[in-house]
Amino acid sequence: MTSTVVVGGFFGDEGKGKIISYLAIKDNPKIIVRGGAGPNAGHTIKDGDKVYKVRMLPSGFLNKNAKVMIGPGVVINPDVLKKEIEDFGVSGRSFIDKHCGIIEQTHLARDSKGELKEKIGSTGSGTGPANADRAMRVLKLAKDFDSLSSLIVDVPYEINSALDNNENVLIEGTQGTFLSLWHGTYPFVTSKDVTASGICADIGLGPTKVDEVIVVFKSYVTRVGTGPLDKELSLEEAEKKGWSEFGTVTGRQRRAADFDFDLARRAIMLNGATQISITKLDVLFTDCAGKTSYDELSDDAKAFIKNIEDELNTPVTIIGTGPTVNDVIDRRN
Repeated sequence: MTSTVVVGGFFGDEGKGKIISYLAIKDNPKIIVRGGAGPNAGHTIKDGDKVYKVRMLPSGFLNKNAKVMIGPGVVINPDVLKKEIEDFGVSGRSFIDKHCGIIEQTHLARDSKGELKEKIGSTGSGTGPANADRAMRVLKLAKDFDSLSSLIVDVPYEINSALDNNENVLIEGTQGTFLSLWHGTYPFVTSKDVTASGICADIGLGPTKVDEVIVVFKSYVTRVGTGPLDKELSLEEAEKKGWSEFGTVTGRQRRAADFDFDLARRAIMLNGATQISITKLDVLFTDCAGKTSYDELSDDAKAFIKNIEDELNTPVTIIGTGPTVNDVIDRRN
């Protein structure tokens, strides 16, 4: 059985939520666990005619047999978490670690004005100020709130025990490699490291326990908010290509550029990627929409995928061909 880490390769918005949802159903892990910063990252998941916008729970909650957990490195907004548990029907199988930091009203207030909001383009979710308080050792933790006691388990113990018992564990990252506090386009970054190593540290998984690292790239690059974006297209050009998108949490328009091989190469290196997932192939090649077999792809689409494999020297194993969970080509053995 395996542990699989899924992280974003660009600036977030790569479609990780959809890929994680697919893997959660296909690989049937015992536990799906989330690392990352906090509720400042959103994942949109389409299951049939239902659309879920998730900010706190792991995206793999559609698998009703799996436990969903949040690692101790993540800060939590209890109101957002409890609403998602209720709205998505995951009561009784959702858990957090006692060391998860807690976002309070003061953090929301601090995040909605000043330098973070105006210069960095913060989401206003309170995540950055909460992580800052954590670094100063003044942040309250989940164990300090009686109202959260029914959700608390020892997340590192649970996931390591599952792996020791030959169960699958799916590990979900948030944001993207170049929003990492260490490796991203500082200061236009999130408040933590969100590469695979950082996500594993968030949940208490040691490096020798990682089997697969899947880095998710969109077929083009997008970025919400401020910060550098090489070869950025104008809004008109992006709209003409059908790349006009809006962020899950902020609703802000995403800026766009063509697939960036230099960024992708660095993301492969920083994350130690063993596999690549490419999403939104159907946006680049509309005749690929909804395809579930590689053989059904057009020659142009196949050439695009092969070029990525050749340039990045890493196999493209999972390809997203549409918005719903099952619009996937799975090339894993």
